[in-house]
Amino acid sequence: MTVDDDEEAGEGRRTWTDFDCPDCNANNPIDEPFGHGDEVRCFYCGAGFNVMVSEGGRLRLRPE
Repeated sequence: MTVDDDEEAGEGRRTWTDFDCPDCNANNPIDEPFGHGDEVRCFYCGAGFNVMVSEGGRLRLRPE
């Protein structure tokens, strides 16, 4: 997973530009960075997930 740390840019939010689907394990690159509170959908199996970021900064994907 690719991580961009926007805290240095002043936005105060950690974002990602891809994720591995928890359902089918496919890697999904995304043009628009996403972070906590966003929704993402797997391009391969169609599963949707709510994005959560743990206090330690780890990406967590919860099924919609």
